[in-house]
Amino acid sequence: MEEEKKEKSKPSCNIKMGNMVLVVFVSYFGSRVNRPRFIGFGGLLMSCAAATLALPHFLSKPYQYNFMSAAGGSWDTCVPRENSSAPEVCRQGGGGDPSEARTQWLTLAAAQVLFGIGSVPIQPFGISYIDDFAEPGNSALYIAILFSISVFGPAFGYLLGSMMLRIYVDVDKIGLDSPLDLTPSDPRWVGAWWMGLLVSSGCLALASIPYFFFPRVKVPAQAKAPKTESDPLKDETSSETSLIDFLKMFPRLLLRMLLRPVFLLLILSQCCFSSSIAGLATFLSKFLEHQYGTTAAYGSLLIGAINLPMAAVGLLLGGVVMKRVRPPVRTLLWLCLVPLSLSILLCVPLFFMGCSTQRVAGVNTGYGDTQDQWANRSLSLCNSNCSCLNNVFNPVCGEDNTEYISPCHAGCTNVTIDTLNPHRVQTYTMCSCVTALSAVPAGAAGMGIGRALPGSCTKGCPHLVLPAILLIAFAGFIASLSHNPIYMMVLRTVFQEEKSFAIGVQFLLIRMLAWLPAPAVFGLAIDYSCVWWKHACGNKQGACGYYDNNILRNRYFGLQVGYKCLGLVLLALAGWRVQHTPCLSIEKEPEVPV
Repeated sequence: MEEEKKEKSKPSCNIKMGNMVLVVFVSYFGSRVNRPRFIGFGGLLMSCAAATLALPHFLSKPYQYNFMSAAGGSWDTCVPRENSSAPEVCRQGGGGDPSEARTQWLTLAAAQVLFGIGSVPIQPFGISYIDDFAEPGNSALYIAILFSISVFGPAFGYLLGSMMLRIYVDVDKIGLDSPLDLTPSDPRWVGAWWMGLLVSSGCLALASIPYFFFPRVKVPAQAKAPKTESDPLKDETSSETSLIDFLKMFPRLLLRMLLRPVFLLLILSQCCFSSSIAGLATFLSKFLEHQYGTTAAYGSLLIGAINLPMAAVGLLLGGVVMKRVRPPVRTLLWLCLVPLSLSILLCVPLFFMGCSTQRVAGVNTGYGDTQDQWANRSLSLCNSNCSCLNNVFNPVCGEDNTEYISPCHAGCTNVTIDTLNPHRVQTYTMCSCVTALSAVPAGAAGMGIGRALPGSCTKGCPHLVLPAILLIAFAGFIASLSHNPIYMMVLRTVFQEEKSFAIGVQFLLIRMLAWLPAPAVFGLAIDYSCVWWKHACGNKQGACGYYDNNILRNRYFGLQVGYKCLGLVLLALAGWRVQHTPCLSIEKEPEVPV
């Protein structure tokens, strides 16, 4: 979507809206409402939001990937300035109209708000509902199963996205059988991202219906034994409380929750680990595409088929260990440090498993007829007579293994058309900026005129993509072993009546401190790794065209390792605090605030 709308990575992350404060108020009333029914209503709202997220595609003009002058034709070839009498034409569509782009982003923001409201009941109500209905000793396993299955949702989404991204974005406007001069491997290709949202919307609606038929509470004969502890504030919160009364009590409740050292340290450590996951989930497909030269569809396939299933297995295995061993919280904290430390060590080789930045004339290397002073300049002596547009991006790979921003920037004047598809270029010829390594046409001897192929040059290390994704997946598997133990520790550091409220506070802090800012931080780091920006209509800066791969790799993995290290420090502090707390059992409530 960034590619189609010509946007940066950072603004795409800033539209994460929604439910940070609302979740606390809703979760507080978890024991007073029909939790399954609220979850069902939330699912229907998310279904509507998913359909709304696809609206910008239907409200916008067809995607334009060719930028041309009236005299230059649709192949972006070099047209001598004396033969180019028409001014440059900025083709609208794909983010050219500011008012249209503003309307689309407002639609996305509204859909995110709706999605955030719909997702409010799911985590606090769902987890507390499972914990209340589970038999003693089984809640850890059931919650582990819940988190494991929830990971398969994104996995299904990535696999679905991999299929949809192989279909052209405007298939509904031009037809499935219409010939194109683009292929999925072309960097200008945009897949049908909106189709997956429509499928997800239908699945959400169907999955929400059964929740309306679940019982509200457990029958008294099977309910858990009542607690014997007596606490004035617990009695106050367990009674029927109106919203106005809760608003008066809210600051005191929140402050009491946050002043518990172990609870706060555990939540902050979860925020650090969630920040690492947020950056990985948001930009891993884009990272694979730019670092190793994979297509967006293939990157999504790798993530959905390898990464997420490994994480799901780790979550489930962590729950099984919790059920079998049932260790005290003191032991759990230190056991969590081992897999998390190992996952950090597994990330170290990733800093060295990457491709070098490709040679791009006028971006990070000079043209063949010039020295380095022409680097970072799109025009040179060899193409100075060409009427190349500033907003063109149609990369070609010269036979000298140098990439050019467009055939015009390579100085190509002729094209060879594919005989099987008259809309697709097979070869660009008579390229004045490309050093000829093969036989040149008759009459061009001594001119150094070469040829170029459409598309970017092949990356130097595509063989590293599978080892890298396997290492990332294995590190995620190891780290996910600690997810369920930490989550259960959070539940066991609060009283029974505060459980839903504690989950709401946890969700609030993780969303506010991790899932909201972390993608923006990762997006900003990725944007600062860019060495050449595309230009949209009106000379507006668009999406990044080329990254410095070494800087991109170091910043992307460096942020993840940094967040994990900070989380380890916070876990160690929580472990130190637990050493000075009366013994805590995984199945018992705390006798004193921790």
